[in-house]
Amino acid sequence: MRVLVTGASGLLGSAVAEILQAGHEVRTFQRRPSGVRGATDFLGSITNPADIALAVDGVDAIVHLAAKVSLAGDPADFEAVNVGGTRALIAAARGFGVPRMVFVSSPSVAHAGSSIVGDDALPADPAHARGDYARTKAAAELLALAADSPELRIVVVRPHLVWGPGDTQLVERVVDRARSGRLPLLGHGAGLIDTIYIDNAASGIAAALDRVDAVHGNAYVLTNGEPRPVAELLAGICAAAGVAAPAWRVPAVVARAAGSAIEAVWRVAPGADEPPMTRFLAEQLSTAHWFDQRRTRDDLQWVPAVSLDEGFRRLAAHYAAEGLSL
Repeated sequence: MRVLVTGASGLLGSAVAEILQAGHEVRTFQRRPSGVRGATDFLGSITNPADIALAVDGVDAIVHLAAKVSLAGDPADFEAVNVGGTRALIAAARGFGVPRMVFVSSPSVAHAGSSIVGDDALPADPAHARGDYARTKAAAELLALAADSPELRIVVVRPHLVWGPGDTQLVERVVDRARSGRLPLLGHGAGLIDTIYIDNAASGIAAALDRVDAVHGNAYVLTNGEPRPVAELLAGICAAAGVAAPAWRVPAVVARAAGSAIEAVWRVAPGADEPPMTRFLAEQLSTAHWFDQRRTRDDLQWVPAVSLDEGFRRLAAHYAAEGLSL
């Protein structure tokens, strides 16, 4: 097939584009060159229907990853990119007769702040999702599932906490804060958390594309299926980078209150980078959230190939090769 991957300049998008090239002709669509060798880049904005039309015309399938991903920012930007962009992409897919789409979402669309213990993919809930990113991704996911039809078959996948070499969203922030002594454990640090190594996330999305005709209309959470205590996960990332693991603790209730206060300040006077804490982040780091993967693996006919321990070894090798570890 000729497959369009949106958002291919990011870590996961580029990994998906690369893995799909094994059996498909790949186009990418994003604001800057993807850097994916062998793919044909279409540059533009996911909020511009004319740009979208140029990229979509002539493709057989779409993998939609483009999104505004941040802990803070103008709510209107999240709405325009995550909801408006998805709506425009679906309209273009219908207009050009594209028969298949994989919408890449997030488990945060169904997370209202409490622990998730062995759940499957619960319905997206914009009204209770935490933060503008989760809220707008939830709304976009509902748009995608509502658009599913025999003519445009759509499946939703929700990779949970994707990480690996080159990751700036999780790994780099953990390492930077640990190196400067600004990374505490929230609460007891024993809550079990699912994550997914980058190679597994990409292969899971590729599997969803292969299976879209059989499983369209459904949402699936993608994880390694190896939940670990949050303290152990943070320690593993820190060890790979050669920095000390967090050794001080903040009560979870204090972190949540601080996160709410920082969010309020950030709305009035945003900083140059991400806020150091938000309520959503505090909840993510102090509650359990792991998922039942049986339906995902059965329906997508997929299993992760890289274990967490192997992922940590690869991360350590990356830091050693780059001369970044201490």
